[in-house]
Amino acid sequence: MRRTGRNFISMINPEDNKATPFIQRTTDYEPPRDLSHFFIGRPLATADAPHETIGKGVGLAIFASDALSSTAYATQEILVILAAAGTIAFGYVFPISIVIIALLAIVVVSYEQVIHAYPDGGGAYIVAYDNLGKTPALVAAAALLIDYILTVSVSISSGVAQIVSAYPQLLAFRVPIAIACVAFITVVNLRGVRESGAAFAIPSYFFIVIMFITIATGLFRAAFGLLGTVPDPPELEHIGEAIQGITAFLLLHAFSSGTAALTGVEAISNGITAFKEPRSRNAGVTLIWMAFILGFLFLGISYLTREIHAIPSETETVISQLARTVFDGRGIMYILVITGTTIILILAANTAFAGFPRLSAVLAKDGFMPRQLTYRGSRLVYSYGIVFLAGAASLLIIIFQASVTRLIPLYAIGVFLSFTLAQSGMARRWWKSGQLKNSDAQPEKHSHALKYEKGWALKMISNGFGATCTAIVMGVFAVTKFQDGAWIVLILTPILIGIFLLIQRHYLGVASRLSLEHYGEPPPYTGRHRVILPVSNMHQGTLAALRYAHMLSDDVTAVHVSMDPEETQRVQKKWGTWGKATRLVILDSPYRLFLEPLLGYIEEMIANRQANETITIVVPQFVPSKRVFNALHMQTADLLRKELLSKPGVVITDVPYQIP
Repeated sequence: MRRTGRNFISMINPEDNKATPFIQRTTDYEPPRDLSHFFIGRPLATADAPHETIGKGVGLAIFASDALSSTAYATQEILVILAAAGTIAFGYVFPISIVIIALLAIVVVSYEQVIHAYPDGGGAYIVAYDNLGKTPALVAAAALLIDYILTVSVSISSGVAQIVSAYPQLLAFRVPIAIACVAFITVVNLRGVRESGAAFAIPSYFFIVIMFITIATGLFRAAFGLLGTVPDPPELEHIGEAIQGITAFLLLHAFSSGTAALTGVEAISNGITAFKEPRSRNAGVTLIWMAFILGFLFLGISYLTREIHAIPSETETVISQLARTVFDGRGIMYILVITGTTIILILAANTAFAGFPRLSAVLAKDGFMPRQLTYRGSRLVYSYGIVFLAGAASLLIIIFQASVTRLIPLYAIGVFLSFTLAQSGMARRWWKSGQLKNSDAQPEKHSHALKYEKGWALKMISNGFGATCTAIVMGVFAVTKFQDGAWIVLILTPILIGIFLLIQRHYLGVASRLSLEHYGEPPPYTGRHRVILPVSNMHQGTLAALRYAHMLSDDVTAVHVSMDPEETQRVQKKWGTWGKATRLVILDSPYRLFLEPLLGYIEEMIANRQANETITIVVPQFVPSKRVFNALHMQTADLLRKELLSKPGVVITDVPYQIP
């Protein structure tokens, strides 16, 4: 026992509660069918989760679609920047692409190590949290979440641009078309990982095959001098002022735009848990497949684009120009290329829908995002994260009018920031591993065991070199794209980190106040219990509430808000007959307000209540036979609950009265 003030509080000993019986019941209940099942499928039991994992083939379709689709616009974005110096600068598109592929190799090697070191997923966030601390981890998380939202916006907008290239009359409708595509991807992802993978696998592989055919045909024709140049090319467009000559800044600017080809590489490391066992091996193999396919497609498109003298344009994409040049017009092969490219660009958003909810769930589990994001919906997917991503991406599409060129400057800086932090974290992890040569393996934060590994020095150097390269690219991107809109991301990232910390502070505060550690059992309740019963009319529901109120306390006060004198007289007359001698307080309301006078009276009771006095507001509530009729009745209890929930010592309870 310990003494606090005038009350004696006995400490609760958990050992005293060990005899508490536990009863666990199984159930064969299945949710009844409803309209939502038509769109997202029947609910899946938790035990079905292992069966919802995917293999390497489907994993490539889900997690690599973003990276592969970027080949459809990365080359064009390089040309858009080079256009400022005229068509003579277009010859640099292929050398720039080679440098970008070299950077891709560095990043892939790093993330291959991440996948095996952190098989539970989380990617750059978990790596940074383990090795660099909370703040770098939140920077990586914020950058990735922003990048995922931009991935959906850019890929969908680029897919719609392909449609507009083939059918220019649809240009005015590109925003509604893009929103419809986001809605479609959202519904498919709500159906579950395995179903979305099965739905997207065929279109993804169709794109890979048709682009391989296009590039192979183009290279064959180029080798024999049969390729030629783009017939009837669109008019040359460029952003900003024209410049004289090719400068280093221009080449760096073009390089930073082309690095959009690397976005999506990190998605596999965030979604390792979606793969079948052995998860790390399957995820790692999928990453290598993706890198080789991405490298071939990107280099092939860039090389052929230079050879055919393609022109960057909002009215016709580079892919469209390449296809009609390679296949001599807009025949069946052209249509297949445009169709495949459009579909993969739209489906590229699926990578973000696979990564964003998982990363959000990890952050929510650590207390940095709302707990609701850890909830798995009826199809075992993180439904809240999927819906939030769809809403945020749709908003960006509307703001930027589905323009890829306007959205691209916001893109990629976040992912390169996460690349840098992930590789820096891995470099530090290998350094710590090297220090354990003569000691046992030690657990690290987040339960990722650290042990000595041979070759740690080489791995540390490779990751350190990769971090340096991606940091330089990020700096180049921030400088060259700052005026084009990159400043928005640089501002949003710290704002998002601040939100993370605010959410964590709230959860920690709540947990501290609700903790049972050192909890003192409160003294026996000996205080008063006052009951207030709002009465609008006299009927059976009112009498049911009155009976319940007297079961709680002998101190019951009924309150009637008088807005109509005649109605008030009828209430008084019936109360005299049925009120059981309970006092009735009548509050005049000359302005016909109901809630304000009632709240004023309750506030007065709260202000004048005695110590240890609890005030319970008992509200009679109709329950019609059909829910549709609920709108015909005032929801007084809900209104009072909204206003009084923050008041300590006040309880609002409904007394339902079912109407047959």
